[in-house]
Amino acid sequence: MKFFTYLFVTLFITTVFLTGLWFFYGKQLLHSSQINSPIPSFLMLSKNNQATLLDFWLPMVKQIQGSSGALPDLTAQSVLMYDLTDNKVLYEKDPYVRRPMASLTKIMTAIIALENPKPDDRYIVTKNDMVTGDLMGVTPGEVYSLQDLLYGLVLHSANDAAEVLASNYPGGRSAFIKAMNNKAKALGMLNTNYTNPSGLQGDGNQYTTTYDLLIVTRYALKHYPLFAKVVSTVTYKIPATNEHKEIDLSNETNLLTSYPGVIGVKDGYTPEAGLCLVTLLNYGGHKIIGIILNSQDRRGEMKTLLDYSLKSVGVSPPPYHAGQ
Repeated sequence: MKFFTYLFVTLFITTVFLTGLWFFYGKQLLHSSQINSPIPSFLMLSKNNQATLLDFWLPMVKQIQGSSGALPDLTAQSVLMYDLTDNKVLYEKDPYVRRPMASLTKIMTAIIALENPKPDDRYIVTKNDMVTGDLMGVTPGEVYSLQDLLYGLVLHSANDAAEVLASNYPGGRSAFIKAMNNKAKALGMLNTNYTNPSGLQGDGNQYTTTYDLLIVTRYALKHYPLFAKVVSTVTYKIPATNEHKEIDLSNETNLLTSYPGVIGVKDGYTPEAGLCLVTLLNYGGHKIIGIILNSQDRRGEMKTLLDYSLKSVGVSPPPYHAGQ
């Protein structure tokens, strides 16, 4: 009789525990499965992106421990704040919903270019690289280095720099875009699609999620020191040579000069995507990546989210200075 009593109590406690887990995470997991992600892509960040049961549960347990304070009031349609130091989500809003990414596309563009450098480091500009939007100002016939184009790609969000990198890829622009999508799949970015190297709208169904953007940003920062250096740069001068003109570049959108501890990464905008921003903060012993898509005030809202994130890990936010 005692055996059955113990068995009943054990089953009851287990049922209550599992019901509680479903209450907290069932909706999230159901939503994830509805967008063809049996395991949320954000959790596929370790062991060469091969998710294990531990990878799946541990971040969610840490998320409970890290959630505190009043949630910020935001216009951004999707948000993700992630603490790289403690490996936990600090805040999220529709992190699995597919949305246009504008020039945040260029994070993947930089990765493909860095993984496939030309042996002679000579990137020739062609007339097909002449596009609209934010431009570095290159001219057909000029020749630039990979490093110079990366600074233009990131600091000035130059669409022409993106096209030059793509057209100089083995197999050309179409092969470059295919490589972008193949890399996304390899990283476990299950809800991302690229149709061009710049993020300009109008030539296909280009989309991502804040969780997928976390994956690609974390990968780029971890594996490519040059990328980390470029995204943390405020101004950069490309000196004139006998093969190209002098170009002055400046990073005009992120909080690099106005929020202490911010060290990159990338902004984006199209009418379709709205104001987008990925920001890396290193402050108070914590490295935090913030991602917002389709905001009406990306800088102001990122500041609010960084303040909130620091408070949630027990760190007082730094003084904020007007500026970028």
